[in-house]
Amino acid sequence: MSNERPFQELSENLEGSLCRPQRSKWKKRPSCSGGLDTESTPNELIQQWSPPHKKILTSAKGKENEENAFVLARRPRKRRESSAGLCLDSLPDELLLGILSRLSLQDLLRTSRVCKRWHCLAFDESLWHSVDLVGKAQLDAELGQVLSAGALRLRCPHTCIGQSRFKSAQKLRVQHLDLSNCTVETSVLEDILSRCKHLHNLSLEGLVLSDSIIHSLAQNTEIVRLNLCGCSGFSPESLAEMLKSCTRIEEMNVSWCDFNNLHVQAIANNIPSSISQLNISGYRQNLIMEDVKAVVKRCPNLTNLDLSDSVLVTTDSFPVLQQLSSLRHLALSRCYQIHPAALIDFEKFLNLQTLEVFGLIQDSYLPILCKGLPHIQINTQPFSTVARPTSASRKDRTLWGMHCRLVYKH
Repeated sequence: MSNERPFQELSENLEGSLCRPQRSKWKKRPSCSGGLDTESTPNELIQQWSPPHKKILTSAKGKENEENAFVLARRPRKRRESSAGLCLDSLPDELLLGILSRLSLQDLLRTSRVCKRWHCLAFDESLWHSVDLVGKAQLDAELGQVLSAGALRLRCPHTCIGQSRFKSAQKLRVQHLDLSNCTVETSVLEDILSRCKHLHNLSLEGLVLSDSIIHSLAQNTEIVRLNLCGCSGFSPESLAEMLKSCTRIEEMNVSWCDFNNLHVQAIANNIPSSISQLNISGYRQNLIMEDVKAVVKRCPNLTNLDLSDSVLVTTDSFPVLQQLSSLRHLALSRCYQIHPAALIDFEKFLNLQTLEVFGLIQDSYLPILCKGLPHIQINTQPFSTVARPTSASRKDRTLWGMHCRLVYKH
């Protein structure tokens, strides 16, 4: 309030001085020019002190211009189009797809709700070639949408899968698929795999399958890696048919499946010669020496072989396994018919690099064995990596060594 009072008094003083009548004793101000001796009408002074107006240029040349004078004037400049007026809808599809390819999975889904055109572009198959849905606990219609969008690589292990709800009977483009340890009904899995014709890598670890699913796999003749570890629900006949059809398999994991001796024989007698890595562990008394001989005979180029937990495998298998000149990694863990002292015979395997014999030797004897086999690393890999999409020792989110562009983040 103390600051407002002086300004109020000043305003009142100014208003009072303007309203107070002029006294006769005041002297007249000297005029700035002749003929102006009063201040009541300053129009003449304003006109005199103001800057001169622009003169209109006229052309007086020629008799035809004497009566009709014309004016020379500048045209006003055209306003430049403002960049704010540009619209993303005016961009071509190719450029918009390039922009959308930089977005994350969540942002791409939000963009698809803008308009019909953006919805079509957001689900263009070029944007959905690789998807990682790890962390998404429940997948229903989303799985069908992702696969129908043209995904080539899909990673969604340990997921609860409901009805996929495919909108059409179209075949899927997926080539690399990881459904390991998912919670899914066999009928839903049959619907998904019946649409797959171009699989290269597939992991169905821990799932309950059926003969229909194995028949669908037989149609994927280009498959290279197949992980059926811990699977069940299909017959030896369908397994043999699939192995006869898929002649390009290089890595196969059929360990710890719900197999009997007929399943093991179907593998040993029909396994394609293209296989270089095989895990056929966990069959205890169902895997016999004749099966080992059949596998070695049909697959001479094996580099990685896992026969662990087969109690009928004895030291008699060593000369048979020595026929595999390319063998680099061998696992005989918990093959209790093999005496620990016989392991020194592996000095004859000149190309062998790693040997897994967990459960056969005591920790105190391990340094002695390592000294006797200096060119072999012993008991360094407790878990098999054959045909598995992601190794247990790795923490990155890869799919058989390939990264996915669209990643689900929760």
